[in-house]
Amino acid sequence: MPIPPTIRHNLLHTIGVLITIIIPKLIQVICALYVKQPYHTSILSGEGWVQELLNGHPKRIQCELGVSKEVFNLLIHELQSMGHTRTRHVSLEEQLAIFLYTSVTGLSVRHTGERFQRANATISK
Repeated sequence: MPIPPTIRHNLLHTIGVLITIIIPKLIQVICALYVKQPYHTSILSGEGWVQELLNGHPKRIQCELGVSKEVFNLLIHELQSMGHTRTRHVSLEEQLAIFLYTSVTGLSVRHTGERFQRANATISK
């Protein structure tokens, strides 16, 4: 039995809407789930920033981390003597800097993660 012209027209219109509007949106949503855009893309890593503080003007590390370079190095030595070491991806110096920076600034995990270019899970450990 043939399809009446008005139903055929409505069916073709509906298919056209699916093709031009809904399917591209669906593809966009699916791509967003599987194609991830990197979040932390700053050229200056957390480790780089810590090295900048350690090798820069002495008042800068005091301002950013709340301790002098000498105290920072004493804390590193003490942590090492207690058996603390670097993790797979984060140096002991950066770990201490993350703790001190968070203590001094009171910033959230997300903001601290942005400063150090680290995931929230890394910052909150």
